[in-house]
Amino acid sequence: MSSRKLDQLYRQVIMDHYKNPRNKGELPDSNVTIDMNNPTCGDEIHLHLKIEGDKIAEAKFTGSGCSISMASASMMTESVVGHTEKEALLMSKRFSEMVQGHEHEPVDENGDVEALSGVAKFPARIKCATLSWKAMEKAIYEKESR
Repeated sequence: MSSRKLDQLYRQVIMDHYKNPRNKGELPDSNVTIDMNNPTCGDEIHLHLKIEGDKIAEAKFTGSGCSISMASASMMTESVVGHTEKEALLMSKRFSEMVQGHEHEPVDENGDVEALSGVAKFPARIKCATLSWKAMEKAIYEKESR
């Protein structure tokens, strides 16, 4: 597939997650909730996780922001559910490497997350893309410190 067609496909995936976000909403029985924002552009996320043992059983988010930020939150919540905290942290590390343009292992088996690899070409958007992933990391570390 040509790089132009791949870029177009990736834009479609991002817009699909933005317009039809997965896991958007409250999670009344969450045991970890984190609120974070990106003061540079005004993106904000309220992440709700239900962690059972060391597994992320459910993940939902609310908030507002640009298409990159909200699509990334949708993709992140889809990706981490069913994984252990350790696996989710590794996924976040790989995601960060990807959006910074570094070599990386695949982030997840879903594949949608790879659509955000083009963010590396726009350094100002990296914080938009990583906001939800940083919120997930913070949620796990806060849960562990209790």
